[in-house]
Amino acid sequence: MSNRSAIVLLSGGLDSATTLEIARSQGFELLALTFRYGQRHDMEVGCAENIVRNAQVREHRVIELDPGVFGESALTSDEIPIPKGRGSSIGAGIPSTYVPARNTLFLSYALAWADSCGALDLFIGVNAVDYSGYPDCRPEYIESFERMANLATRSGVEGWKITIHAPLISLTKAEIVKKGMELGVDFSLTTTCYDPDPAGAACGECDACVLRLAGFEAAGVADPITYR
Repeated sequence: MSNRSAIVLLSGGLDSATTLEIARSQGFELLALTFRYGQRHDMEVGCAENIVRNAQVREHRVIELDPGVFGESALTSDEIPIPKGRGSSIGAGIPSTYVPARNTLFLSYALAWADSCGALDLFIGVNAVDYSGYPDCRPEYIESFERMANLATRSGVEGWKITIHAPLISLTKAEIVKKGMELGVDFSLTTTCYDPDPAGAACGECDACVLRLAGFEAAGVADPITYR
């Protein structure tokens, strides 16, 4: 495996699909990693698979995680309602959709794969501008994980620097939409909604939908997915 390989965390959403194309545009050979962790919006895994089928990805792995390790989260429990209609209060405090240590687990799996195959670059589509208040989407978190990655792996100890790329971290949702369009991302293959209906139509009211819709509107582009 060439050290120009990159492992991209691909959820099936707008941000991760754009991140995948950013990694490709930088000349990386793509390895994609998706997780099924009991999320109620499980259709995102199918979206990730569709994105991969339409992209030049060397390998795509879907990892099954035990949802029990995450405790209580609105994204993994049907007993906790998905927050909707929060409007301007999005980002105020940590919402019930926070999944404990999710990005840490995801990046750890990516790091293990990277260290075993010789890849030195990991891409994650976290964003610290238009986001819902998750602590594991902040720049200081990414910087801290990168330091740990270079202390805790054979690659890092032997002097091969591992880099965690978060190319969207300082972009607004509108800027992400525009960047994706420039790179040819097919946003109709993505999903964002935390509470889609059985047919996959987005609710239009959860935090993820509100931020996505606002991003497309600010970018002056119609969102190609279906809303109920």
